[in-house]
Amino acid sequence: RKKENFPPDVSDGRLVSVPPPSSQLDTRDKLWRLHSALEQCHSLLERAIAKEEEELGGEEKGEYENRRKIVKDRLLFLLNHTRELLRAADSSSIFTPSLDGSELDDPATLFQLKWWVYRIFMEVKYWSQTAIAVLQELQSDTAKTPSKLSKRSARR
Repeated sequence: RKKENFPPDVSDGRLVSVPPPSSQLDTRDKLWRLHSALEQCHSLLERAIAKEEEELGGEEKGEYENRRKIVKDRLLFLLNHTRELLRAADSSSIFTPSLDGSELDDPATLFQLKWWVYRIFMEVKYWSQTAIAVLQELQSDTAKTPSKLSKRSARR
């Protein structure tokens, strides 16, 4: 952001669309919402990387490309874990809404490309922080609820 002189407070809205948060959602629904958002972030990041390599060339591997790969790998790791948590919660299907059609147009200029990529990274950051909060909440809920195994062993 600093290198490209992007203003710190300018936002064009969310790139990821999921149902609005609610304190009334159960754990499965919170996980589904989180997984859906992370899936969209991953899709956007894949498109951004492909577009950057097409427009800027992909021969050189510098610090930016290395960090971008780390972000992508960590996002994929988080995405896979939320998928597994959904499966463990007996979620019958994992449905991910499609991306908003207005964001499917590729940026026309180099500045627009950089701004679009920046916004994608901000989405990844936002949803990664949201994942931390949801997973911490899930962990505290799990700690409060006695497991079925401990109930069985208590009966013996």
